[in-house]
Amino acid sequence: MFKKFSKTYGFTLFTAALLSIISMLMLCVFLYPGYELNPWYIVFFGAVFFVICFVLFQYSLELFIFKKIKTMYDDISLLDATSFSQKSISTDMNTLTQEVGRFAENKKIEIETLKVRENYRKEFIGNVSHELKTPLFTVQGYILTLLDGAYKDKAVRKKYLKRANKGVERLLYIIKDLDMITQLEVGGLTLEKEKFNIIKLVKNVFDLLEMKANKKNISLVFDKQYKQGIKVYGDQERIQQVLSNLIVNSIKYGKNDGTTEVSVEHLVKDKVIIRVTDNGEGIENEHLTRLFERFYRVDKSGSRKEGGSGLGLAIVKHIVDAHQENIYVESQHGIGSEFSFTMQLSA
Repeated sequence: MFKKFSKTYGFTLFTAALLSIISMLMLCVFLYPGYELNPWYIVFFGAVFFVICFVLFQYSLELFIFKKIKTMYDDISLLDATSFSQKSISTDMNTLTQEVGRFAENKKIEIETLKVRENYRKEFIGNVSHELKTPLFTVQGYILTLLDGAYKDKAVRKKYLKRANKGVERLLYIIKDLDMITQLEVGGLTLEKEKFNIIKLVKNVFDLLEMKANKKNISLVFDKQYKQGIKVYGDQERIQQVLSNLIVNSIKYGKNDGTTEVSVEHLVKDKVIIRVTDNGEGIENEHLTRLFERFYRVDKSGSRKEGGSGLGLAIVKHIVDAHQENIYVESQHGIGSEFSFTMQLSA
């Protein structure tokens, strides 16, 4: 403690002591020449002078240094300089240097974080704009064509109205998914957890997507025959959505005459892991860390060969996170991909 005290106030102590000694010498020499001075009077005078000098110097130095540092922060525009509290100001330059360095480093991290968020915001707005304008322009094009006279031809009118309706449906699909992912992000979507059979749920998803898979002659299969069900605990409707999105993706990017395989394995005592594996296009490693971002595309050309809102994997990630579970992805380009997530076993 003494070391810290002497280091912090050393300059003030030394200056106040030096001035006190000088003042006592001057008192002895100049004030009462030829008179014998009381030594205790000199000591008392020196002590009072020392205390006054110490308090004034310490306060003045702290006030001066604080103002200078605050001015420096204002000049270099490092956010809000008021976060550098006056209580933390010290006359010790090593301490000041450390404090300034720490402050600058924290602000640098904050600025870098803001830049990352700004880039993400710009990219997200660009993606939303792209996703919305494509069906909007499609609908507008068909309507304008009809208004220009095509509505008189009954066959053309019906065909164009159907196509315009598909564009509206796509817009509604995107808006619905945006609304859902917003609720998931702000915690506004309540999970209704219950016990259910995950094997039965996968079979239901297979039945729902069978026709879609048949268009590319893709087989939807289990890795083995499950004679008994496996009970898990979660929101059955949301987990069905997770499975549907993952299997739909495997069909979209799977090769013709391919396979989508689902397996349910015991991971630890109270956990299972559900794997969705395909032998489709696969994904390059550089894209794996960003797959669950909203509207992120592996295809940088911006074109979308398949339908969908571009929010499927982001929704999957949020639903799994809401269950306080984990989701994983492994892929080899040209060989296939595997998405897997954990679930709580039911007691």
